[in-house]
Amino acid sequence: MTAQARPTVPLDFADRTPEEAARRAADFADLMGRRRTVRDFSDRPVPRALIADCLRAAVSAPSGANQQPWHFVAIGDGATKARIRLAAEAEERAFYAGRAGAAWLAALAPLGTDARKPFLEVAPWVIVIFAARHGLDSAGNRIKHYYVNESVGIATGLLIAALHNAGLATLTHTPSPMGFLTDICGRPANEKPVMLVVAGYPAPGARVPAIARKPARETITWIGGDER
Repeated sequence: MTAQARPTVPLDFADRTPEEAARRAADFADLMGRRRTVRDFSDRPVPRALIADCLRAAVSAPSGANQQPWHFVAIGDGATKARIRLAAEAEERAFYAGRAGAAWLAALAPLGTDARKPFLEVAPWVIVIFAARHGLDSAGNRIKHYYVNESVGIATGLLIAALHNAGLATLTHTPSPMGFLTDICGRPANEKPVMLVVAGYPAPGARVPAIARKPARETITWIGGDER
């Protein structure tokens, strides 16, 4: 007995010339090389449609067994953002008061972070990212999900890239613990909040820490391939 053939559709693929491919790759690398995490945001509005397109890019990410184990809650409501800030700062005060440990706080010191998170209210959008640890069928039975962390991580990376490509500034924030986000966002128990992505325009005169990325020779290894 042969297995039933799975349905397929034609691949929608743009085959670019080597010159165009090289230019696009270099331009995108330069664009993303200018990306910096911003902590001082403007309250300048950002259209919902712009965020929607960036989320559309995020959910195009590959995922284990195509289960797409993510959910994005995009929050532009001021009262909801205020609730998130209040709860997040309560956790952050405990974090900086000793929960983090000396080594972690020392690692954060060059960034100048503290328990105050005004950007959670000031920025026009806060996007809460949830990972579905398992799915549920129509009868409420559990459906195992595969490579959840990897899948959600890829989707989040695409979201950050899309937001930066659109001309917006971003910040990733992971208050710990962050279970309060499940209640505020009204998400089910099988979903775990994993990250906040703050998005908007930087405040006028915004500054960022004077830090540098590691050189490529420390983070990339080549084994063979065409050097042309």
